[in-house]
Amino acid sequence: MTDEEALASFAALAQEHRLAAFRRMVRAGEDGVSAGTIAEELGLPPSSLSFHLKELGAAGLVKQERQHRTILYRADFTAVDDLVGYLLANCCEDACNPSPQEKETPK
Repeated sequence: MTDEEALASFAALAQEHRLAAFRRMVRAGEDGVSAGTIAEELGLPPSSLSFHLKELGAAGLVKQERQHRTILYRADFTAVDDLVGYLLANCCEDACNPSPQEKETPK
């Protein structure tokens, strides 16, 4: 994941309604959830939710699938794993490889 992709993901999630919608999709798992259900649960007009879902989709965090007359939305768990991996890529690196100044012991 590039810095730009991570920034796009964080920007998409850095809004109250988008974060709530995304968390609802995470709870739904692979079954997904309809836009109508999300809108009703969050108390959002469909047009507002549509805008938020578009932003989450543009950031690569959401997948959608048409089932008959309904569109189901799912969190893209691969993208979430990539984002977490990006955050933790250098985890504890300094602790395992201290700088020369940190290696010196006081006399």
